[in-house]
Amino acid sequence: MTGAIPGFFQGTEMPNSDWWEALWPDPAAVVSATGIKPGMEVIDLCCGDGWFTLPIARMARHVVAIDIDADLVEAARRRLAESGATNCNFIEGDAYELARLAPRPADFIFMANAFHGVPDRPRLARAVRAALGPGGRFAIVNWHQRPRETTIVQGEPRGPRTELRLSPEQTVAAAEAGGLRLADLIEVPPYHYGAVFEQPTA
Repeated sequence: MTGAIPGFFQGTEMPNSDWWEALWPDPAAVVSATGIKPGMEVIDLCCGDGWFTLPIARMARHVVAIDIDADLVEAARRRLAESGATNCNFIEGDAYELARLAPRPADFIFMANAFHGVPDRPRLARAVRAALGPGGRFAIVNWHQRPRETTIVQGEPRGPRTELRLSPEQTVAAAEAGGLRLADLIEVPPYHYGAVFEQPTA
């Protein structure tokens, strides 16, 4: 998604599939590392073209793929249809409206490569919290806060501009400001980390 259109998050355009696949050759491993487990009700927030939606669908009981870009939602729909997956709903909508868009409380919400571009991150965290069921978790997969010229894929610098990148500490602070609590922090090689949050207990 792009910052040029109202509602689109800055610096989160969907990259060309060739280098995206070179960066993430095993998306199922990324999904598994964040803690998604079989039988869960999952939301893939800012799903893009469905690169992570498909492995989520293969693991989860049901997945809802949400993106504000209608073309990307359609691309995700096609990707899953071609794979034979039938346990996914596709929704075009604003991430801030997540609680309204989600058909039922989620066990897990997954968001990759988009949180850095969110203008009001605590607001998004609050929306996520409202969409999670009891004990639910939210995983944010982010580019490490490294200079863009050092994150090389297929011989070229890739990823968001350096000034958009967030440290784990910045990501944690934003999510906690929205009422979530850090549960785990993991490395997602070669250039990412995953911050996993949970609903605080009453």
